[in-house]
Amino acid sequence: MDKIDRKIVNLLQTNARASLKELSKACFISSPAIAARITKLEKAGIITGYHSSINMEKIGFHVKAFIQVQLEPRQKQEFYPYIQSIPNVIECNCVTGDYSEIMEVIFPSTTNLDDFINTIQQRFGKTSTQIVFSTSVDHRGVKLSASQDEK
Repeated sequence: MDKIDRKIVNLLQTNARASLKELSKACFISSPAIAARITKLEKAGIITGYHSSINMEKIGFHVKAFIQVQLEPRQKQEFYPYIQSIPNVIECNCVTGDYSEIMEVIFPSTTNLDDFINTIQQRFGKTSTQIVFSTSVDHRGVKLSASQDEK
């Protein structure tokens, strides 16, 4: 990635709907050159998708939580497909520490959250849950420096 590629990535992280014309103007190269660079970044697996940021409360999801799950290694084969099938799981990561998995989840109510936690506990074991009161930093990209070494 060169300086222009990093600028394109930064701009798309800020606004995934930025037009080729806008990107072209910001990077001082033609729209076809921008399109070619974006295609190259997608093929390289650097750009993996384009997303909308949704206010979950406005669509009825008022409870966000982080659930840690203590899994035995043998349970992962069952856990991963199960958890991928639950649309309320926004993200799930395998982590170090006493709990092997941590999930970010969103539900309409604490009753729905409680039902989900009970299901997880019955199927997989011990959990620890933290309900989010507020979010000081939303999901965001990582700003790439224009002076980073090329790779």
